[in-house]
Amino acid sequence: MTDPYRITEAPVAAPKKPGGLLRPLLWLVLFISAAANVVLSTAADNQWISSAFGLVAVLCAVALIVHHRRNRARES
Repeated sequence: MTDPYRITEAPVAAPKKPGGLLRPLLWLVLFISAAANVVLSTAADNQWISSAFGLVAVLCAVALIVHHRRNRARES
């Protein structure tokens, strides 16, 4: 129940962080694909598979940079 005699305003809820689950998921995929790239490039004969994991790692890094640039606070 609201108090009509209250002088202060009700506290505003904190804004929700953008991309709540996207950023940790991108970091996880980045680490897994980079580790798979390192392991497969040294252990396997097929370089196409390690190159595919390397491409996934690069794409995740680019997606993290784009996500950061779009959602950072504007400073003047």
